[in-house]
Amino acid sequence: MTIDFKGRVAIVTGAGGGLGREHALALAARGAKVVVNDLGGARDGSGGSSAAALAVVEEIRAAGGEAIANGASVTDFEAVQSMVADTMAQWGRIDILVNNAGILRDKSFAKMDIADFKLVLDVHLMGAVHCCKAVWAIMTEQKYGRIVMTTSSSGLYGNFGQSNYGAAKMALVGLMQTLALEGAKYDIRVNSLAPTAATRMTESLFPAEFLAALQPSDVVPAMLVLASEQAPSRAILCAGAGSFEAANITLTQGVWVGRGEDAPEQLAARLAEVRQRDGEAVPESGAAQGHLELTKAMSQSKG
Repeated sequence: MTIDFKGRVAIVTGAGGGLGREHALALAARGAKVVVNDLGGARDGSGGSSAAALAVVEEIRAAGGEAIANGASVTDFEAVQSMVADTMAQWGRIDILVNNAGILRDKSFAKMDIADFKLVLDVHLMGAVHCCKAVWAIMTEQKYGRIVMTTSSSGLYGNFGQSNYGAAKMALVGLMQTLALEGAKYDIRVNSLAPTAATRMTESLFPAEFLAALQPSDVVPAMLVLASEQAPSRAILCAGAGSFEAANITLTQGVWVGRGEDAPEQLAARLAEVRQRDGEAVPESGAAQGHLELTKAMSQSKG
């Protein structure tokens, strides 16, 4: 099986450098027409310049591909809508959206300003919401779409000094779960990518020898799979240094404690049993939790 994107149109946000640039170049190399979106700001989101996006467009064109640059901030819904309208005017369809744009404002929670917390949420979470909303009607009408969220191990598992970033990145997984359910009948598949790569965003997080092994290009195969016609849906793929893993949000079988006055004490005494992972499952939707709980309760009443 060869993954190709001939005839497909892709929007990649934050594509002026790092992972986004690698994503844009790889999609174009395999035949996609690419919108290279980048505000051109600093790592903390300040400033702005079109130079980075234009440089990537020139790289793509020099290699024989098709691309246009766009400098919209993903925090500005009207600007995102304009980007989507320009894309439709240029190529008439949008098949792929890679939500990659992001910033960092790292500090311990005790020292973090609320403004820094909100801005990171605005860029990562609301930026993805704006882009998804702007392309959603197009993808439903053409009955095809592939959306890739960029999550992070900091969201999935936590990381000191990144409460804002972690909260935003885990929120993207929740967004993925519901959009994948709502988009299924239109063949809109929504997935998440958790990358580990040496970029401007991570240069202060790893020692130099680690950074040398974490090339952004190593993450690209996972993105290409998640953006492809054969993509799964609701997958969380982790990628770095040529290795790939899958993360899952699971539900244990748990225990039935009932409604007695000593229910808190019983739960505390049996908490290890509740957390026992034998037989855990990946729910098909949020309704699975209630179904499991009702099933256990009904079995107790029949007993």
